[in-house]
Amino acid sequence: MITNPSGAIQAYDKMLRQGGTAGLEARDQGGADFSSMLQRAAERAADTLLEGESQSLQAAAGTADLTEVVMAVSKAEMTLETVVTLRDKVVQAYQEILRMPI
Repeated sequence: MITNPSGAIQAYDKMLRQGGTAGLEARDQGGADFSSMLQRAAERAADTLLEGESQSLQAAAGTADLTEVVMAVSKAEMTLETVVTLRDKVVQAYQEILRMPI
């Protein structure tokens, strides 16, 4: 898949402005409420995307290690794919609930 870097940056920026979405990391939150857990997961996902963007910009400037850039961008890509998949599953579950008879 060939990706335009400026398009990817715009997509990350748009996601961040919309408040992001949750990641899929299952962790024991010690009794924290669901909304707090989602907020922390969204912040971690946004941080991962920002790190990938930062590494890409450093690579464009010629000041970054190529291995670190590839790892950061790959991690950001996997995070974004996970977030999109999770969003699709939530929408699918919501639509299934709407189809249930009352």
